[in-house]
Amino acid sequence: MQQAVQNTAAAPAPDLEAVKARQQGAWASGDYAEIGTRLQIVGESLCEAVDLRAGSRVLDVAAGNGNASLAAARRFSQVVARDYVPPLLVGARERSRADRLEMEFREADAEKLPFPDASFDVVLSTFGVMFTPNQERAAAELVRVCRPGGKIGLANWTPESFIGQLFKTLGKYLPPPAGVKSPALWGSQVRLAELFAGAVESIDAQRRDYVFRYRSPAHWLEVFRTWYGPLHKAFGALDAAKQDALAEELQALMARLNRARDGTLVLPSEYLEVVAVRA
Repeated sequence: MQQAVQNTAAAPAPDLEAVKARQQGAWASGDYAEIGTRLQIVGESLCEAVDLRAGSRVLDVAAGNGNASLAAARRFSQVVARDYVPPLLVGARERSRADRLEMEFREADAEKLPFPDASFDVVLSTFGVMFTPNQERAAAELVRVCRPGGKIGLANWTPESFIGQLFKTLGKYLPPPAGVKSPALWGSQVRLAELFAGAVESIDAQRRDYVFRYRSPAHWLEVFRTWYGPLHKAFGALDAAKQDALAEELQALMARLNRARDGTLVLPSEYLEVVAVRA
């Protein structure tokens, strides 16, 4: 008797360029500067973690409104800030002028960095490169433009963090495209080891907390719903009933994690502060 052979059709690979285009539209839809400026302490801490030296050539990848770039420039480094959302770089440029800090700004894709190999002593990214759809390609680019012996410094939300849980909640209402990996995987030491396998001498990953401090949980939701691109786009894509349901879930999440008891919001969100040494 001839055995029947069952063929299982492979799932189609996700169109990562289309995903990237949608992400770019999402980040441009709000005004990340309204969120990002309050995260400045993370960039300062990361520059200390990589033991940044004056005169170092530094690239800030997915720089947003320039937190890590500004922190590096304050330490007299030669800084290039790059992002694929032009309005964010405009904001970073305005901040650098206000602080009288010199740096270069370049519009560029984190997966296709327009720099020669080994161009930088230090490559940084705070809550930026983790959102690239092609994680392997982005990690390879970070390594390629960093000189041997140089450092790659990252700040990535962990899957268990408040922001990691925020994105899980969003996924219940707007499921991500099949085959696209969660950005929060960059906050996993196991995933970092996979992404940088064979390309770095060491990876030091320390768990840190960034504390969101707002007038109230409702105030946080109002600010993020208005200005944080992914949340702004998510609410805009849902009907009124689902908007209300999403808002209730986010309020409940904050109620569980809020450590304030005076009506304000004091909410820690864990991230990995990563320093990798290029092989």
